[in-house]
Amino acid sequence: MSASGPTGDVRRATRRWEVEHGGAPPARLPMTYVLPLRWHTDTGLAELTDYLRWLGERVEVLVVDGSPADLFARHAEMWGGLIRHLPPDPGEQGLNGKVLGVHTGVRAAGHEHVVIADDDVRYDEAALIAVHRLLGRVDLVRPQNYFDPLPWHAWWDTGRTLLNRALGADYPGTLAVRRGTFLAMGGYDPDVLFENLELIRAVRAHRGTEAVPAWLYVRRLPPDAAHFRGQRVRQAYDDLAQPARLLTVLAVVPAVVVASRRPALLLGAAAGVVALAETGRRHAGGSRVFPPATALAAPFWLLERGVCSWLAVAQRLLLGGVRYGDTRIRRAATPTPHTRAILHFLWGRTIPDRTKNQQ
Repeated sequence: MSASGPTGDVRRATRRWEVEHGGAPPARLPMTYVLPLRWHTDTGLAELTDYLRWLGERVEVLVVDGSPADLFARHAEMWGGLIRHLPPDPGEQGLNGKVLGVHTGVRAAGHEHVVIADDDVRYDEAALIAVHRLLGRVDLVRPQNYFDPLPWHAWWDTGRTLLNRALGADYPGTLAVRRGTFLAMGGYDPDVLFENLELIRAVRAHRGTEAVPAWLYVRRLPPDAAHFRGQRVRQAYDDLAQPARLLTVLAVVPAVVVASRRPALLLGAAAGVVALAETGRRHAGGSRVFPPATALAAPFWLLERGVCSWLAVAQRLLLGGVRYGDTRIRRAATPTPHTRAILHFLWGRTIPDRTKNQQ
């Protein structure tokens, strides 16, 4: 990675577009932006409307809105003429409302290149151009999110991001996919919790290609602290789709208990986790968007995840799944062939192979 870092990579993508198209980037890219939405309060509506207005000048925007009728009507009034606003297809069935919204949006998209993003994701123009270029070569793009602003709970959760970057790749709140690939594989399973991992696995099962540009940074707004606290066990439940990761985090609490008798050992382990997170922070020019102090959050996040993972396993065994809206979702994601045997051992039952329906 050059010294110019991620910003330089994205700017180079913009300059290449300018050279190839004889001037500044076009007002509208041939790309569709799908935002699945389900709000119960309109806090943040003005800010989101400003973002949608900006987006609508650059790409086709579809907001698939599963909000209650009064909020849907208010959104329709606010966004009329700015973007396409539509309800989820009533023919779509499944437990995960976000997946149902994505299915509706991708099918309604007017372009082959489709960005899928949560309501707290904020692209800039250079990132849109970079994603569009990457989709010219691959079926799926996984950008890298970062929080801005950075209140304490966003700092805390950035510890997770940095560890993921150090050990492989993070799971962002936005993906981009070719519409033709999405339709050919029949979408992805709407009855799982970890929908982004499910889409990634569905594309892989369909033998699609994937780009994971660690340098492609896309801003994300942090949730409020109450929402953050309410998501801790639910996010830990995602690890049930990744047995090796689950077993690792389940070992954290017992390891801390054993090491607590030797403070030097405990401090050494914490320092090792910080060093690993720092590797992720510096990877691909990440120091431009991840402040130095964020690496210090990694041990705290890891301990929290260790506790919450035990609670997630308890919900799986005792309650049959994790709470999601008005229902419970049992499966975090469809297992890969390599993890099926591990899950069979953990849960003591045969795990159905739903990836066969995605081939």
